[in-house]
Amino acid sequence: MKTLRLVGLAGLFLLVPTLAACGNNGDDSAETDETTAVVETTIVAEFPVTVGELTLTAAPQRIISMSATATEMLFAIGAGDRVIAVDNFSNFPAETASLEKLDAYQPNIEAISALNPDLVIISYDPGNLVEQLTTLAIPVFTAGAVANLDEAYAQIEQLGALTGQLAEAVQVSGAMQTAIAEIVDGVTKLDPPLTYFYELDPTPYTVTSNTFIGGVMALMGLANIADGVEEGNDYPQLSAEIIVEKNPDIIFLADTKCCAQSAETFGARDGFGGLKAVELGSIIGLDDDIASRWGPRLVDLVRAVAEAIASLLAKS
Repeated sequence: MKTLRLVGLAGLFLLVPTLAACGNNGDDSAETDETTAVVETTIVAEFPVTVGELTLTAAPQRIISMSATATEMLFAIGAGDRVIAVDNFSNFPAETASLEKLDAYQPNIEAISALNPDLVIISYDPGNLVEQLTTLAIPVFTAGAVANLDEAYAQIEQLGALTGQLAEAVQVSGAMQTAIAEIVDGVTKLDPPLTYFYELDPTPYTVTSNTFIGGVMALMGLANIADGVEEGNDYPQLSAEIIVEKNPDIIFLADTKCCAQSAETFGARDGFGGLKAVELGSIIGLDDDIASRWGPRLVDLVRAVAEAIASLLAKS
């Protein structure tokens, strides 16, 4: 059975776990090992709480999220009712539609300050926003882009700690761990592996295996055609000639919403008609938002990739 872990938070706040082992589907053996599941966890998170360099003395009641991923996390862990404004890319869940929107790229410090927030969450620091907020004594937490799944789980728990929703956050991250592990375990992995191309935009930019998305794909047993194409650049722009030469088994389009790309538009590009993925109908349109965020809906992305692999293998 899979272990559910509290990740990335040691020493940041108080955790008091009570662990109980469970048997293996009717196995009465008392032996346990590292695959034993955590089935009961008591968690205490008291204020003041410190995460990274930020210390909060009380649970925030007026939260501004300048990160679409953080917005999804906050609502998932039960802190959404305290979110008073979000960036202009935050469009999920539906409750965000009624919230005030702030410019993510050029945030207006006066507009933010006027909302009297007691916590602002950002994914990066445009225009020295952190310095300006700190000068105004507005607490700010950077929930930056993550490198792997463990960091994604940890970030959910960090936001849980900062908002007083730690137990709920651990539930969310644990459910993600379980769901993703089950999906990955169910994927048929070949040797040599299936190859893929992951499109960020039609120019076309892509990712290597050194990125967060690339790491998720590697877990699924897929090999990235962009690896090694341009040393030192994990977001290379591939030529049509390289894509044709590499002839990937599966193509993932993460530009269906931003750029209106589809299996039809991709297959219609010069020279792409003879690609294996085009001929087999193995071009998968992804939801741009889900594909670009590392919050709870990451499970949906992993499931979509698994279904694409299963569909391709069924045609072989």
